[in-house]
Amino acid sequence: MLRRQLLGIIFLLVSFLGFLDASYLAVEHYRGVVPPCSVIVGCELVTTSKYALIFKIPVALLGAIYYLAVLILSVAYLESQNKKWLTAAAILTPLGFLASAWFVYLQLYVIKAVCIYCVGSALTSTILFILGVVELRTKDTWWEKLKHGMGGLFRH
Repeated sequence: MLRRQLLGIIFLLVSFLGFLDASYLAVEHYRGVVPPCSVIVGCELVTTSKYALIFKIPVALLGAIYYLAVLILSVAYLESQNKKWLTAAAILTPLGFLASAWFVYLQLYVIKAVCIYCVGSALTSTILFILGVVELRTKDTWWEKLKHGMGGLFRH
């Protein structure tokens, strides 16, 4: 129980950091401002590239929504102590991880520029993914979901 509690707190903190990062980029996008890049040159190329939008929606906004969902699920777990909320957050993490891996690939090999804020988001989504794997590998969550399907997640 203590391990899961700690996991929930870490989920909360990391998703909050990811939400701040992605929200900042989304706000800057809508303001028409390129975020300053002091460590790595390339934010302008990345944030203004054609890959910064999906169906005219800023990738940063989609990231903020993802992190907010994980954050809300983490709070729900910590408030209720019902493991289904933490499991639901863990199930979302491959989505963020795969999206980040794709965008890192685009930055390195297609755009050939790196945005430090995007690297921060990739780092937070990777940490969340690792935490998600830890949660899903826990005997009382992973096997039960496989046995009962996704619908089994919300029974209890």
